[in-house]
Amino acid sequence: MRIITLNLNGLRSAASKGLFDWLPRQGADVICVQELKAQQGDINGIMRAPDGYTGYFHCAEKKGYSGVGIYTRRIPDHVVEGTGIPEIDVEGRFLRMDFGNLTIISIYLPSGSSGAHRQAAKFFFMEQFFPQLRSLAESGRDVLLCGDWNIAHREIDLKNWRSNQKNSGFLPEERAWLSSVFDELKLVDVFRKINPEPDQYTWWSNRGQAWAKNVGWRIDYQIATPGLADTATGTSIFKAERFSDHAPLTIDYDWK
Repeated sequence: MRIITLNLNGLRSAASKGLFDWLPRQGADVICVQELKAQQGDINGIMRAPDGYTGYFHCAEKKGYSGVGIYTRRIPDHVVEGTGIPEIDVEGRFLRMDFGNLTIISIYLPSGSSGAHRQAAKFFFMEQFFPQLRSLAESGRDVLLCGDWNIAHREIDLKNWRSNQKNSGFLPEERAWLSSVFDELKLVDVFRKINPEPDQYTWWSNRGQAWAKNVGWRIDYQIATPGLADTATGTSIFKAERFSDHAPLTIDYDWK
């Protein structure tokens, strides 16, 4: 089973940069995407799913903002749009699919970098969503949460960690919360489980020469229940082409 996750930074933008030429060649079973910046009508009218896939989306009410989606080769047994928390769901940040005992979720946590009000929204999301994470972890299902969590967990996960300790995305409170996801709930950062190497990033600022110099952050994750995580066999961050300010994260699982 091959899973890809990618923050698009705009569906139209990523499409114009060749994403939908690249995706069908990857052999993915499921593709989770975030930050659509599009409404359902736009998606239906302009963007089609890659050949062989069906697309499902949870869009933000605000035009040109947020939104998540999943492209899948297999029709799911059940689809859930949103967390049930109105303040979160208005921004289109959660889409769940069930395939038998497997649950796959495309998730997009808020960024707090634009100001205190957005950092407050991020903390609200973290607090309100944690009980749902606990329920997923304790459900007995194989669960995989894919997406942009907007948090670099450890010093190895961003280039300039010393100068970012007071910045959103690497705040002590954010990192401690993510540690609780891993340590208390026993969910697994699958990429880091099988790749311990430094300088592995999935997002680069558009400022300066961050991309060229690989001054990045690893804020895109595939986070799984332990049994599913144990089946992971390989992972890659694709950087040969650039479809977004994020890079696609691919992980293969020996799971059928």
